[in-house]
Amino acid sequence: MHAGHREHHLSGRTSWLRAAVLGANDGLVSTASLIVGVAAAHASHSNILVAGAAGLVAGAMSMATGEYVSVHSQKDSEQAALEQERMELQANVAAEHKELAGIYVRRGLEPELAKQVAEQLMAHDALGAHARDELGITATQSARPLQAALASAGSFTVGAMLPIAVVMLSPHNHLVPVVSAASLLFLALLGALAARAGGAPVAAGALRVTFWGALAMGITAGIGAALGVVA
Repeated sequence: MHAGHREHHLSGRTSWLRAAVLGANDGLVSTASLIVGVAAAHASHSNILVAGAAGLVAGAMSMATGEYVSVHSQKDSEQAALEQERMELQANVAAEHKELAGIYVRRGLEPELAKQVAEQLMAHDALGAHARDELGITATQSARPLQAALASAGSFTVGAMLPIAVVMLSPHNHLVPVVSAASLLFLALLGALAARAGGAPVAAGALRVTFWGALAMGITAGIGAALGVVA
């Protein structure tokens, strides 16, 4: 037996990692695609920067709003489920005890042990036991709308700032290839980092996000070039 042994599992990172990477990827791909599309339409350097900044602000606010509404809806559902469970505990605690013991039996405990575990947990915190084991709601996993909105907007902003910084540092006549190449490099690094942290194949993670980023920028560049000719 090893004293003080602790196991570290990568699956615990997936929730916050997924949100952070999705936000940064969205910011990077959408802003880089917008910049490439506007640049392909032969806009001035200042107009390209304005478009990029506007895309950053609009995208971050959209991400924050969408995340807040989505997570708040989840929180409302959790609260409604907890309130229903609280009423059921008040109405028929014996039935709820039997239900909780049945959950433990299905997880592999002997019926008598499951009954004892249910008794002890309900004596300590009946609602908490049912929230965790029946509804799957815990304090660490419960919905936090404002936190989710800020995290989503923040990660989107970080991703969007990368192509904007490249525009500020690049000569105007080479904006499209430089922004495209730099953004694809950033995307590959993000994909590789996320894959490594999550224990997935690094090459596959990098290739996946790079392919879709290249496709998005290619389409917007084509549309921008076509509109620039028409204009």
